[in-house]
Amino acid sequence: MPASCDKLVIFDGNAIMHRAYHALPPLTSRNGEPINAVYGLVSMLLKVIQDIRPTHIVFAFDRPEPTFRKEILKSYQAQRPEMEESLSVQFKKAIDVVKAFGIPVYDKPGFEADDVIGSIVANNKKAKFKILIVTGDRDMLQLVDEKHDVRLYMPIKGLSDAKEFGVAETIERMGVYPEQIVDFKALVGDSSDNYKGIPGIGPKTAVALLKKYKSLDDIYNNLEELPKNTSEKLIKFKDLAYLSQKLAKIVTDVDINFDLKQAQKWDLDSEKLTKIFEQFGFRTLKQRVKELSKAMKKEKQMSLL
Repeated sequence: MPASCDKLVIFDGNAIMHRAYHALPPLTSRNGEPINAVYGLVSMLLKVIQDIRPTHIVFAFDRPEPTFRKEILKSYQAQRPEMEESLSVQFKKAIDVVKAFGIPVYDKPGFEADDVIGSIVANNKKAKFKILIVTGDRDMLQLVDEKHDVRLYMPIKGLSDAKEFGVAETIERMGVYPEQIVDFKALVGDSSDNYKGIPGIGPKTAVALLKKYKSLDDIYNNLEELPKNTSEKLIKFKDLAYLSQKLAKIVTDVDINFDLKQAQKWDLDSEKLTKIFEQFGFRTLKQRVKELSKAMKKEKQMSLL
């Protein structure tokens, strides 16, 4: 654990928006526009501020353009249904309200929010603070790093309950260490992203292989030790395994011009925030912000005594 109490919280905007949209009943603004996902995202943000007391906050969002993964595999995510319009129209509002908090928003053409987050984490590992990634996406567990105090904060029931995931929790959830998740997915594939891994090798076999050989490369270096039917599958679909590995790996060197000082300038008492809450009809959230701001100011005063 770093000596400093500073905490950088990185929100996976798309993952939280999707979760909020499906967790909450339909809700409309005063203009009759859908707003439930935005409401849920703000509610989650306030929960994180209340529970974790971050010093730095940023958001990352996907871009509409195809990513490099689509160039590698044309059918990447091709089976996913098109986003419902009642959700897609909420993203601009979500970004507007996040910016009204004074929170920076990052994205990058050609990359997913995961890659932006991975790059922010990589750029700040040497800083003396805890990093928490707020997401519902299990793929992000590959970024967990206890040495540099990088953990995930994942909703586990709707938006009301959440849990921190370190190495132990990752192993409990996935069966492998965080650094093995990419190789796990290289073996089993990912149906949600539409890549197959090695046909005929399921999670149980993949976990057993990675427990013994640690990595995909090590598995291929020891094919002669494996049962014949397993080694034959690995040999036949070797190219597919390494393609899946490349698709699964979160990029950590995206050039995003990250500004740590800006991440510290978020504000609960912003006039812009008050106006946008009134515009959206967020009366309950407005009251939560007021109470949270009051509590944090009191804490600050007490700490100065």
